[in-house]
Amino acid sequence: MDYIDYYKVLGINKKATEAEIKKAYRKLARKYHPDVNPNDKEAEKKFKEINEANEVLSNAENRKKYDKYGKDWKHAEEFEKAQRNQQQQRRSYQGAGSNFSEEDFSDFFGSMFGGNASRGRRRTSSFRGQDYHAELQLELEDVYKTHKRTLTINGKNIRLTIPAGVKNGQVIKIKGHGGEGIQGGPKGDLDITFIIKNHSKFRRDDDNLYTTVDLDLYKALLGGEEIIETFDGKVKLKVKPETANLTKVKLKGKGFPVYKKEGQFGDLYVSYQIKMPTNLSSKEKELFTELSKLRPK
Repeated sequence: MDYIDYYKVLGINKKATEAEIKKAYRKLARKYHPDVNPNDKEAEKKFKEINEANEVLSNAENRKKYDKYGKDWKHAEEFEKAQRNQQQQRRSYQGAGSNFSEEDFSDFFGSMFGGNASRGRRRTSSFRGQDYHAELQLELEDVYKTHKRTLTINGKNIRLTIPAGVKNGQVIKIKGHGGEGIQGGPKGDLDITFIIKNHSKFRRDDDNLYTTVDLDLYKALLGGEEIIETFDGKVKLKVKPETANLTKVKLKGKGFPVYKKEGQFGDLYVSYQIKMPTNLSSKEKELFTELSKLRPK
């Protein structure tokens, strides 16, 4: 993971007080907020860096770890635990009158924590790399079909397959695409959180879709046919005579694809919203009046 100077991000020095950190953060957050800079990718990136810097430096404990370990500050507890174990082992052997030399002890300590070095060189603990976290924003239609996409994470291009049916807020883990391991440790993972935006006429609920269709009064009373738009095309539905307002029709298998179950789909529910005629002519009013006389009171 590349080192980010959080002090530089907020425009403060390392001796800044808590109040100065808060003041700098608020000023920059207002300047680069997405609402103030719509569709500005650079401002969005800067805003995320500002928030990340504030989360670390505004927390006294995290700030202390960051000042000491830099980009590896999240591993501070692991480092310190290993150091305590090393000191404890050294004291134990010295207290027992051991003839272990510093070199021998380093070899022993290294073997406990998986280090690999030849005699004459101090062995050190290895740690798994830091996990990376990223957000991927997509439109609802983008996840209707499985497709491939290239992401750039810390300057590296990662080609991944996005399965159809991914849900909003779902997290997918990409093994081995996180930070580099420390002292030969394994790489961390990349967690991608999907943010699914929906600007379609359909409402998604799990694997089912819902939509509302206007139906004119005459067709609702007399019946007929209505062309309905689904997510992957149009279908013709028969409308029963005397269809009531908000009648719901289920179209089986016309909903959203089920995640990682190829060929399986949810259902589409269509609600009819009866549209009343307006700007009636004199003749239409006359006919409606005649009709009203035919209905028993």
